[in-house]
Amino acid sequence: MLDPSCGFCYQQNSTAVFASSCVPVNQASTERAAWGRCSNSTQSADHSFWAYNFCPTSYSWVVLLGLILYLAFFAPGMGPMPWTVNSEIYPLWARSTGNACSAGVNWTFNVLVSLTFLHLAQHLTYYGAFFLYSSLALLGFFFIYGCLPETKGRRLEEIESLFENRLCSCGASDSDEGRQVEYIRVKGSNYHLSDNDASDVE
Repeated sequence: MLDPSCGFCYQQNSTAVFASSCVPVNQASTERAAWGRCSNSTQSADHSFWAYNFCPTSYSWVVLLGLILYLAFFAPGMGPMPWTVNSEIYPLWARSTGNACSAGVNWTFNVLVSLTFLHLAQHLTYYGAFFLYSSLALLGFFFIYGCLPETKGRRLEEIESLFENRLCSCGASDSDEGRQVEYIRVKGSNYHLSDNDASDVE
């Protein structure tokens, strides 16, 4: 509902809605308009209908189509991406704890969004609430773009070493670019080769 003080008075036939207008709602009851042809009852003598909490339209199928398209593109794309990245960026010794904490934070903020959306919509309007969410998503995009290293084609040991350096790429030095970590098996344990030791290994 865009404006709680208004409703829609309209007429309809079998295929379309016509003669619709936004009319102030009656202060005593939301079942009728404050004035006009919809001020007597929900349906007047000239077959005019009163809708307080929705906007009647013959294009309501567009909303359902948009929801289906959103789910169709989000589910195989950006939907699983945070969980995929989340399973790679933690070291092995902290992976279970890290995944549990990140899932808890994710669902905590989901609950906060659900609890505060109506209050935000009341104070900021629906447009302002979604602009706020879009702004936060844009900030998150810039943070991910600048601070999350590329993990494609890297082993788990190499991914762990990526987070030993400076967090954001904007402050990384040129000497860190192209640096790779090599491991060899020595008596059942992993041995980390330094840059000086790598030349001595056959």
